[in-house]
Amino acid sequence: MRKRLSKDEYVAGVLEGNRMILSRAITLIESQLDTDKALAREVLETLLPHTGNSVRLGITGVPGVGKSTFIETFGKHLTNQGKKIAVLAIDPSSQISKGSILGDKTRMEELSRDPLAYIRPSPAGISLGGVTHKTRETMLLCEAAGFEVIIIETVGVGQSETFVHGMVDFFLLLMLAGAGDELQGIKKGIMEMADLVAITKADSGNELQARQAKVSYENALHLFPASGSGWYPKVLTCSAVTQTGIDDIWKTILAHRELLQQNGYFFINRKQQNLAWMHDFIKQTLEERFYQNPQIQQELSSVESAVTEGKKLPIKAALELLRLFEKSIHS
Repeated sequence: MRKRLSKDEYVAGVLEGNRMILSRAITLIESQLDTDKALAREVLETLLPHTGNSVRLGITGVPGVGKSTFIETFGKHLTNQGKKIAVLAIDPSSQISKGSILGDKTRMEELSRDPLAYIRPSPAGISLGGVTHKTRETMLLCEAAGFEVIIIETVGVGQSETFVHGMVDFFLLLMLAGAGDELQGIKKGIMEMADLVAITKADSGNELQARQAKVSYENALHLFPASGSGWYPKVLTCSAVTQTGIDDIWKTILAHRELLQQNGYFFINRKQQNLAWMHDFIKQTLEERFYQNPQIQQELSSVESAVTEGKKLPIKAALELLRLFEKSIHS
């Protein structure tokens, strides 16, 4: 068994950029053990003054868009400039399979071998809300370890986009040209969240289609109301194979950061995200305590049966369980 590290050992190791200790610190915050949770909070609290200095970038995309290939090419573009980058995945499927099904490191083989890059798959076996909470904490650890760009990648298109948007400074949506329906099943809400739409695979004779798609998306984005940040979403084309447009994407991210820091929205957004994180954690913790309560566990299945058989109104059943929970914590 490995020796359990103290708070000071975790803190010193993370601040030195020690990969092994960083990985152990992330495992600590993912742990469900109460003793680990207490130690993880102490470690994070001590490291907090060393966080917040990175570019926090969220990336999502439609299936088949080549997200892993894009992240690898984009990541290598940044490490070639001497930047330290971390890639974190939010994979809702990992709560079902109890493991990140796509094996992030095998998807980004070249980047995973880069000494300036760090790739961490999604924590397994917990709810999407839990995955999000752990990813936020992992992001703080990576910032304290000196990573300058944190990429948070969503696996699949769905509910996870909203969570990612709520923890990043810049949201990048990857789309395909000429794949039938213009919005390819992307929900309007996800399009509205994008700070930049990048049309991938603009190579191998697909360049004209990519340019046409660019015009279509620019027209679509004009229909959305302007955000309070003063930034107007951009549309670019790129190719991970030829590396065309990759530098333009990075320059757009930096231009967005500069504008929002100048007008103050960057700092307002970060403060609002921290408040949202606090409220999310309250909701998540209350829900966990409710379902872990012995009296609730004893009554739950019979109450659920009454609801499914139509013998009891769902709202009445919920109120009864909540009253039982309140009574049990006060007794």
